[in-house]
Formats: sequence, structure tokens, C-alpha cells
Amino acid sequence: MFDASVVRAQAAQLRVLIIEMLTAAGSGHPGGSLSSADIVSTLYFGDVLRHDPHDPEDPSRDRFVLSKGHAAPVQYGALALAGYIDKAELPKLRSLGAMLQGHPDALQTPGIEVSTGSLGQGLSIACGMAQALKLDGEGQRVFCLLGDGELQEGQIWEAAMYAAHYGLDNLTAIVDNNNLQIDGKTDQVMDLGDIARKFEAFGWDVTSVDGHDVEALHEALTLALTPNRPRVIVAMTIKGCGVSFMEDKAQWHGNAPSADQAIQACDEIRCACGEGIL
Repeated sequence: MFDASVVRAQAAQLRVLIIEMLTAAGSGHPGGSLSSADIVSTLYFGDVLRHDPHDPEDPSRDRFVLSKGHAAPVQYGALALAGYIDKAELPKLRSLGAMLQGHPDALQTPGIEVSTGSLGQGLSIACGMAQALKLDGEGQRVFCLLGDGELQEGQIWEAAMYAAHYGLDNLTAIVDNNNLQIDGKTDQVMDLGDIARKFEAFGWDVTSVDGHDVEALHEALTLALTPNRPRVIVAMTIKGCGVSFMEDKAQWHGNAPSADQAIQACDEIRCACGEGIL
């Protein structure tokens, strides 16, 4: 059952874990991990994604593809909170031989469906998963989280054509639309124009929401599916959301905070949440 207060508290906890992981590693990507925390929390803890941490290979599970693989810390945090992995693994992020590397590794980490990181490829993989599951006919869904800068990759639009042509109505893409990428604002690096209208033109159902409003996200993620049409949710977010000195700043795309910055960041997150997170 969906409980918005639980989802918000878990999202805050994800943000704290992200900061702690990246500080311990001394490297990583806080901006896009923080901007997608509410999306990932709604999927995992909002009664959206059908999954079982006690049986990660359950054939009846839904699939989640983190196409923007550099945001792996937000998924690692979710997997730890859900019980797939031991929280003791989190401080080992990006360490030699550790389970949790800079991008998701499906061979090492329970709950990771596919290794990602080369931007633009995740939606194609999600299309293949969705088509196979449709052929099986057992009702599983595929959710794929994309970055807005990632939409500059041509392969994304090939996959968008494919999904519409083959009527992949069990596929939902979510765009973390934070308007920034490693080199600056997306509209200055390579203007994406109207993302919603682009997907509509490719034959997708489109919903635009505030990507930090868990109620709106839950409603969009659980809408009745339109037969033979894939769905995309364009989630308007703030890069670095929850940490004042990181918000809407491109320099926090791929820089880890110092120990002092981490203390400030975690204090801000806990203060803003006020729902008993650790």
C-alpha cells in the first residue's frame, strides 16, 4: 500500500546514504543521484515495482533499468534499504574488488538487472526486456530511468521508435529532467527542446510531473496503461536536490563532497525531512 510519508522518509534516507557513500569513496556522482532519489524511492517503496529482495530472480518480478548508470549510488541505497544487499557494502563503493562499483554490475550485485553506464543504451535494453516479457504474457512491467542529457544520444530515439512500433505497453521510461549535465545546462550543450512533445511524436503516452512530489510520481507510475503504447514520465527535478550548495550546479555532477561538506549536507537532509531518518 502506498504511504507518501514512508516514501518521502526513504527518499531522505537515500540522500543521506548517497552523500555518505560518495564521501567514503572520494569520487562519484552526487547531482543526478540526489535528483532521482524521490523517483527511485517511489518505485521501490511506493508499491509500484513488484520485487522481492529474498528472491531477486523471481520470474514474476518487474524490471528496473538504471540507464543513467553513473547515478548508481541511488539504486545501491535502495537495494540496501530494501534488503538486497548488506548496508556494510555501501562504504566500499568504488573500491577495488568491491561489489558496488561506479556503475551497476549485474554480475556482482543482487537486484541489478543489467550492467549500465554507457549512456544511451539502457532504453534499448529495456525494450528488449519488455518485448520478451510481453511474449511471455505474464504481466510484468519494465521501468527505465533516463537522464535528460542522455536523451542527446541517437540510440535513445531509435529505441523510442522501436517501443512504439512494437506496442510495448509494459514499458515505462522516466526522464530525470534536471536540466544539467557534466558540461553545463542541457539547452546550451545540445538543446533537447520539448521532451514531452518529442516522445508524443514518437508515439508514446506522456505524463509530466514534479519529480520531487512522490504523490504525483506514484499517480503517474500507476496510471492504467494504454494498449499498445509505451509510456514516458518526464519528471522535472533539481540536480543535487536536498543539499543547498549542490542544487542546480553542474560542478556537482561528478564531484564528491569533503567530510565537512558531507556533515552539512546530511544535516540539511535530515532537518528538511523531519521524519525520523537515521
